[in-house]
Amino acid sequence: MNLHDCVFAALDRFRMEVPSWGFANTGTRFGKFIQAAAATCLEEKFADAGEVNRLTGAAPTIALHVLWDVAGGVQDAAEINRLEAKFGVKTGSINPNLFQDQAYKFGSIANPSAEIRRQALEHLLESVEIAAALGAKDISIWDADGSNYPGTQSMRRRIEWTEAAMARVHGALRPQQRMLIEYKPFEPHFYHMDIGDWGMALSLAYKAGPQAKVLVDTGHHYQGQNIEQVVAWLLHLEMLGGFHFNDRKYADDDLTIGSIDPYQIFRIFHEILSDETGAAANVAFMIDQSHNLKGKMEAMVQTVATAQEIYARAALVDHEQLAELQDKCDLVNAEELFRNCFWTDVRPTVREWRESKRLPPDPLAELARSGYVEDAAKNRGPRNTGLMATYA
Repeated sequence: MNLHDCVFAALDRFRMEVPSWGFANTGTRFGKFIQAAAATCLEEKFADAGEVNRLTGAAPTIALHVLWDVAGGVQDAAEINRLEAKFGVKTGSINPNLFQDQAYKFGSIANPSAEIRRQALEHLLESVEIAAALGAKDISIWDADGSNYPGTQSMRRRIEWTEAAMARVHGALRPQQRMLIEYKPFEPHFYHMDIGDWGMALSLAYKAGPQAKVLVDTGHHYQGQNIEQVVAWLLHLEMLGGFHFNDRKYADDDLTIGSIDPYQIFRIFHEILSDETGAAANVAFMIDQSHNLKGKMEAMVQTVATAQEIYARAALVDHEQLAELQDKCDLVNAEELFRNCFWTDVRPTVREWRESKRLPPDPLAELARSGYVEDAAKNRGPRNTGLMATYA
């Protein structure tokens, strides 16, 4: 298959979910900078997501955070359905919140208090019901539990409590639903996290049941960790459920995709595209970033467009030829074949693809030309002024 056909085929199937919180005012533990055009309500988040999809043709779903977006629970489903119809994007993954309530100071599903564990479990079960009401497939669980000081918590008991909660959530899933279990080695806790790496998440998923998979966040790893090897293992085991894509320089920086290490994203996409088990077909691509300094809309459009380009480059790898070189241990030529695909400038072909789909050939330029951000800033600015109360 020639370059043109490879790129077109890759972009035809590529989809990336945008996060609702990526359009809202966010920040760091030190505070946040308010943007006049940031979304201040769910309808504005849907409006922004619809515009990103219109510009890129690759973002038809928006991830929702239960606490920030669906505070009314299942009763909010009718309003969300209205927003879906109005703005042309569907609800994607449903994200419970196990870290913001003051009750979770010492943990949520692994809190020593049985009452607080029950509260956290009820929230997870409600999230499953919300997903069912909205026809959402994935419930993405990030458990922020852990401890900061040796000897202050029983890690073994917390394993048991976490396993029990995951099993209960899995038991509530509808046949078409999945539970995606995310992991993180540190932050907010710095001695131990209850789900600290992909092995722990994998064990929990196996014990919970067949509808549980692992969610990989590219920022949730130690420095230098070979994330594409993690991807290869999870694909081999048919346990990779989804990705939270972002980039980082130091830790969980939540920078925009490819801004620091585009080659890593290329390597990850290569592992997914070279999968022969069929497991990769069900891997959900999702964005999880904090656009604290970049404009919300500009950063999201830039991210989706960058991901399209890197995915298209990864699709150029000739797997049969690469396998032959690998089997012969022809190291230089194997690496050059791999690297040449990464260095190929696919942007002219991506532009052709967009034009063939009647999409703007340059999404960022079209966003600037449209005046969408300026209009949003004018309409939302008064509500954003002085807004400092919540994280998202």
